[in-house]
Amino acid sequence: MALETVDVNAAANRLVSPQAEPEDFDNESSLRPKSLDEYIGQDKAKENLSIYLQAAKKRGEPLDHLLLYGPPGLGKTTLAGIVAHEMGTQIRITSGPAIEKPGDLAALLTNLQEGDVLFIDEIHRLSRQVEEVLYPALEDYALDIMIGKGPSAQSIRINLPRFTLVGATTRAGQITGPLRDRFGVLLKLELYSPKELAKIITRSAGILGVPILPEGALEMAKCARGTPRVANRLLKRARDFADVMGDGVIDAPIAREALRRMGIDEIGLDEMDRSLLRAIIEMYNGGPVGLETIAAALGEESVTLEDVCEPYLMQLGYLTRTPRGRCVTRHAYEHLGMKAPGAPEQNGQQTLDDY
Repeated sequence: MALETVDVNAAANRLVSPQAEPEDFDNESSLRPKSLDEYIGQDKAKENLSIYLQAAKKRGEPLDHLLLYGPPGLGKTTLAGIVAHEMGTQIRITSGPAIEKPGDLAALLTNLQEGDVLFIDEIHRLSRQVEEVLYPALEDYALDIMIGKGPSAQSIRINLPRFTLVGATTRAGQITGPLRDRFGVLLKLELYSPKELAKIITRSAGILGVPILPEGALEMAKCARGTPRVANRLLKRARDFADVMGDGVIDAPIAREALRRMGIDEIGLDEMDRSLLRAIIEMYNGGPVGLETIAAALGEESVTLEDVCEPYLMQLGYLTRTPRGRCVTRHAYEHLGMKAPGAPEQNGQQTLDDY
């Protein structure tokens, strides 16, 4: 059974995609902080988690089951590793889609040691049958197994060592109520500020041995879409440009030139983002237009546009979702250097002032 899977989709080649790519695993483990003191950002979640960890260690108990939720690439796997490190235990990593049968979960649980951390990424994708087996394991640290079939079937309970389940999801709303209720600690991870990302880039550059100036780190941080994974990816590509086109040092001009050549503008939009906005403006007069229609016009999967492009565009206030479809706001017109219509309400377009 695979312990970790990588979600590869149509947007796999986008540098600004927050989804994990095979390249990210080359250096990601070395770039991840090992303790809470090294962890940058997420101050509220980090402060609370620190208290929970200290209390658990003081009582000599495993940390209560922990659910981490938020957009991809914010450090949920990193926090799971930090929990194991702070508690002085081992961590086992798997994902929801990798646990296909209850037997797969039983194999994982019975191989855990006292206090170990079991990290399940994309936990919202667990099947209902697997969830049913997980419930007594979380509540009673026991595994109920049926042996035989028909009238002779027997239920056997296997006691499990006390462990900590750390679940991670990008879609907390898709987790069933019974599963969510069995987590004692719920932490939401927020997008990072450019200053926090600049610190992360500077730290990663030090680990990779890449000379970087503060202004160069800030240039990339402003384009990283609030995501450390994207920030580290941009750092690696800027390093290539600095080695070939400069003296190996990433300063502001090198960072800007690298971003320009990669097709990423000053706020982190790439060609796919701009194509989506231009299509709605030029082909559908700014909207409203349905998602499937846009996907067909661009030749992309609708799920790619919905999960990869739209969240960041909506966060910037460039795109809105209405009951009638997607609409582009005046901010998007201004960013693309296009003239906005004089009366947005004539074509159903809504602006940020309507919310």
